[in-house]
Amino acid sequence: MSEQITLDTQIEDLVRDFPEAVGFLTRHGIRCIRCGEPLWSSLGELLAQDGVDDPHQLVTELNEFLKRK
Repeated sequence: MSEQITLDTQIEDLVRDFPEAVGFLTRHGIRCIRCGEPLWSSLGELLAQDGVDDPHQLVTELNEFLKRK
């Protein structure tokens, strides 16, 4: 994977380009799809709304997860 996910990555782009990220986020209690559609926000906004304590760490873990895929 050459592209890195950041807190600025739009959820729509994330779901389209990295569908396996949906399962990763779901396992971490983050819903990025509602009613079959991606949420309209950035990943950082979504993590803030969900009260993630360390969003940078979660994004690092997501990128590591995607590298292994």
